[in-house]
Amino acid sequence: MAPGVEKPDGEDRRTRVSSVLFVCGMNAIRSPIAEALAKSLMPRTYVASAGVRSGERDPFVDVVLAERGLSLGDRAPQRFEDLADSYFDLIVTMAPEAHHTALDASGGAAVEVEFWPMPDPSVATGSREAILDAYRDVVARIEARLRKTFVTD
Repeated sequence: MAPGVEKPDGEDRRTRVSSVLFVCGMNAIRSPIAEALAKSLMPRTYVASAGVRSGERDPFVDVVLAERGLSLGDRAPQRFEDLADSYFDLIVTMAPEAHHTALDASGGAAVEVEFWPMPDPSVATGSREAILDAYRDVVARIEARLRKTFVTD
């Protein structure tokens, strides 16, 4: 079923999803960006993020989020397997490795797992501004997908 589309019983996905987990490789770029954006766009939804491997905080993420008035605060990357909360209505994965991990971990649980492929801006080269543009592009892509999926206008 398409995101945001009503189920046959009339229940809209925007009201069904009360908790979302975003997962990427190291919880350093894509998933924390998604978490920060989702928290700002969906204040009544519980939102978290994690990675499949240990990672380090990426300073370019702080820059592009600050440009939008958002911050991760003192939040550090966390691994999927170390999450305190294990139940989510929806798990959104942003890298192939994360998708396979989420599918394996969810097993028979009643959780939706969606793959939102996002480019890895850490591979960008060139000037600082060119690199930041790659990060800004990912922010814009994630925000567009969040708005399309969860935000009513």
